[in-house]
Amino acid sequence: MSNGVILQAFEWNVPNEGHHYEFLQEQIPHLAEAGITALLLPPVSKATSIWDTGYGIYDLYDLGEFDQKGQVRTKYGTKDQLLQLIRTAHDHGLHVYADVVLNHKAQADEEETFLAVQVDPDDRSVELGEPHDIRAWTKFTFPGRGDTYSDFKWNFNHFTGVDYDSLSGESGIYRILGENKDWSDNVSAEKGNYDYLMFADVNLAHPEVRQDLFNWAKWFIETTGVDGFRFDALKHMDHAFVLDLINHIHSFAPDFYFFGEFWQPGLGEKQSYLDATEYQTDLFDVGLHFNLFAAASGPYDMRQIFSGSLVEHHPDLAVPFVDNHDTQPGQGLTSFVDPWFKKIAYSLILLREDGYPCIFFGDYYGLGDPHPMEGLKDMIDNLLYIRNKYAFGEQEDYFSGESLIGWTRLGSPDHPGSLAVIISTGDAANLRMFVGQDQTGKTYKDITGASPNEINIDDEGWGRFEVGPGDVSCWVEK
Repeated sequence: MSNGVILQAFEWNVPNEGHHYEFLQEQIPHLAEAGITALLLPPVSKATSIWDTGYGIYDLYDLGEFDQKGQVRTKYGTKDQLLQLIRTAHDHGLHVYADVVLNHKAQADEEETFLAVQVDPDDRSVELGEPHDIRAWTKFTFPGRGDTYSDFKWNFNHFTGVDYDSLSGESGIYRILGENKDWSDNVSAEKGNYDYLMFADVNLAHPEVRQDLFNWAKWFIETTGVDGFRFDALKHMDHAFVLDLINHIHSFAPDFYFFGEFWQPGLGEKQSYLDATEYQTDLFDVGLHFNLFAAASGPYDMRQIFSGSLVEHHPDLAVPFVDNHDTQPGQGLTSFVDPWFKKIAYSLILLREDGYPCIFFGDYYGLGDPHPMEGLKDMIDNLLYIRNKYAFGEQEDYFSGESLIGWTRLGSPDHPGSLAVIISTGDAANLRMFVGQDQTGKTYKDITGASPNEINIDDEGWGRFEVGPGDVSCWVEK
């Protein structure tokens, strides 16, 4: 999508009041006007409880419709509210992407006894002791839903591992044993084999599991009308299954969009994943996020801000982001970009030509307790305005020093005029940049409002643009 922007429409601590879908629906007219083109919804299926953000998935087919795990609704609302939200988004021209959790299931309805072996959590290829019977929660019968939409019931044969043995009362990582049953080889090699992440790990090679998930995908897309999936925990999922699922969905929804989370800073195994899935999914640019985090945290050479990122190596597949629900304060992957750097960070993902950027709900609307933070809506709206009016055409970089970088966008036939962006992470500075021969003699102003001055473009289409300390200025024709 040309100049498209995703809003990740949730943070970890959204209030558990069941009104989030209604809140988002009320916001859609403004979001559409501001330049948001797609919403990434939180996991919409029934999880362990209404307090669950959605990643402790219980029943994929329950979208807030059945009385299960203590409530009909999910943390975010009911199925009817979800469907109304999606209709409203579509009415305003926004795409809607669903965050789907297929790697694991949680809080089963019954325990089962089966053969397993404990493995080393730091190297899952190493067994600790002999195989023995354990007892764990692996039987999912969905008593509140019954056979509606699917009569498939899960048992231990449909999983590869669990994290608790109630016979011994011990926690650990237990690989379930059985014929042709093992960790997948098509996953990250981190920790020896990173098939297992949490809860009851789904065996994506099991034919009954594959069939039910394929059926669910078609049912879910036809029921909700969503336009894409964001895959959770891709480095833990069998890559062959992911490719098969993508091809299955494209057989009936050829324009369906896929992107996902492969949480690894370096290119490394992400490149292997992209090869295995034939470049059919975009990925969050985790490497760029960590570069932004490092740049905000101390001395950093801004000329290296895109080093090792997907934007650098696979710009057509990159979903750059500043922060998300996993990196916000209080979470296991906390690496929250310092607020002083947010304007710089969002300029770097919103005002350049590469990637399909994603704005974080917590940055836009703010974070709730226990780590409250005021939102940056006005600042981000200003950058969205600049993106949608001026960030078009050829891009020329002027990465001149460790603390001073800039670039220009030279416009297009449909969007004439140029944009000059200058960033300083140090003192006030200036930088000479080319904005086009057609801009000769014109006067430029800082559309962010950071500088009150005006810049004159010389006879050759160059201007000396200025920026304040630790700030961004965006210059356009007055």
